[in-house]
Amino acid sequence: MLNQGLGSWIHKRRVKSRGHIAIVSGTQSLTYEQLAERIDRLANALGDAGIKRGDRVAYLGNNHPAFLETLFACGSIGAIFVPINSRLAAREVAFALEDSGTSLLVNARQLDELAVAATEKSPVSARWVVEEDASSVGTYEAAIRQASVERHEHSVSMEDTAIILYTSGTTGNPKGAILTHGNLTWNSMNVLIDYDVTSTQVALMIAPMFHVASLGMGALPTLLKGGTLVLQDRFEPSAVLSAIEQYGVTSLSGVPTTYQMLAEHPNWETTNISSIRMLTCGGSSVPGRVLDAYEKRGLSFSGGYGMTETSPGATSLQPEYSREKAGSAGLPHFFTGVRIVDAGGDDVPANDVGEILIQGPNVIPGYWNRPDATTESFLDGDWFKSGDMGYVDEQGFLYIADRLKDMIISGGENIYPAQVEQAIMELPAVDSVAVIGVPDEKWGEAVHAVIVAAPGQQISRDDVAAHLEGKLARYKIPRTIEVVDEMPRTASGKIRKTDLREAHRKNALA
Repeated sequence: MLNQGLGSWIHKRRVKSRGHIAIVSGTQSLTYEQLAERIDRLANALGDAGIKRGDRVAYLGNNHPAFLETLFACGSIGAIFVPINSRLAAREVAFALEDSGTSLLVNARQLDELAVAATEKSPVSARWVVEEDASSVGTYEAAIRQASVERHEHSVSMEDTAIILYTSGTTGNPKGAILTHGNLTWNSMNVLIDYDVTSTQVALMIAPMFHVASLGMGALPTLLKGGTLVLQDRFEPSAVLSAIEQYGVTSLSGVPTTYQMLAEHPNWETTNISSIRMLTCGGSSVPGRVLDAYEKRGLSFSGGYGMTETSPGATSLQPEYSREKAGSAGLPHFFTGVRIVDAGGDDVPANDVGEILIQGPNVIPGYWNRPDATTESFLDGDWFKSGDMGYVDEQGFLYIADRLKDMIISGGENIYPAQVEQAIMELPAVDSVAVIGVPDEKWGEAVHAVIVAAPGQQISRDDVAAHLEGKLARYKIPRTIEVVDEMPRTASGKIRKTDLREAHRKNALA
């Protein structure tokens, strides 16, 4: 077999799942045969455009069949897919394009302005726009229509890079995580085993597939098994509830906020949700009131823990443990190992807190163009250092204690304070700044900035927001700020963020 990677999946499903619907998106539906033909044509179109093995092709857009078609077409010819968060600012998109050395960008029509701004000084030599009209030159549909339908075999191994996915940077710029075909295949196998995915699965994709959780835990395992994906390009509670009834949705993935908003919608009680077999929730543990709302309807949650670097699954918590092991991230996935170590890299006893290490065929080999970061991220060469603190109980269930890297998770989005702090420090009125995550009932965490103003200067939240608009994605812009006279610091001068979080907690209780 020449192609051992993702590029062979839909070609095999063309026969094994003949007549089955692979993707539903709006009024469009594609069988596995139709999807396979479009992927073959797109792979040839990429080749005709000069894209060859190892070249990078980026996608900028929300959930759409074109996202998956581009991914699988790249896999068919050995090119590398670069999905880009559509909520980023132009400067952030430009960095991903430049750092990856992207040759061709596929973007949604509604993101044309962002795409143009981001590609002005990038290595991108061609851009295809996704829209229904195939008559215009330079459109995605025109490229597919004009290409040959003949399938050509290309040699792709499990060790070859399938995707470069940019993670929020802890030191200003994001890092490109290298996800191989093997990483994504083994992660999908973990999902198939631990979540009992079947060929009759109808997965409603409401979280954006440019996040590895949606892609790796939902889309890819479903297609590997021959199920159906129902794509929605944005989360809208009434549309989600309607889709569950219309398509007989069997699985849904989201973050606690997603499920809370669905349960609070006026149509919640009257929507027929009897088809649902699996609810998975990531980002943080499910609040008790949300568990109650779903258990009333006969549903329980599967939880888990992971990150981009683990493609993304590391652990899973099965529904039968959602109450007994409340707050736990579950047990390691079938083909994945988890250790808890102290600062010296030695294993700690059960219930002792240490850093979480992860090993397995789903763990990335490293970062794009960052050998330094790759070396720093592994212990003994193959145990990935998560940067998160946690512990395991006597039965091996993992609990997350804290985030060593101070990452904020707001509405399922990962936010690293260093990047936000760096941008705020560009303001002359700011002397110093610390960005922390604070509890938020709706989003889990909200971004909060603590600022010391420069002598004789004043600073407001509006000033900060206006400065950051267009520089950072809006979800990274602090919702609240606090101006203080001085920062709590260690003897070496480092800001004590633990003290800032505690002060905020006390102020909130006062």
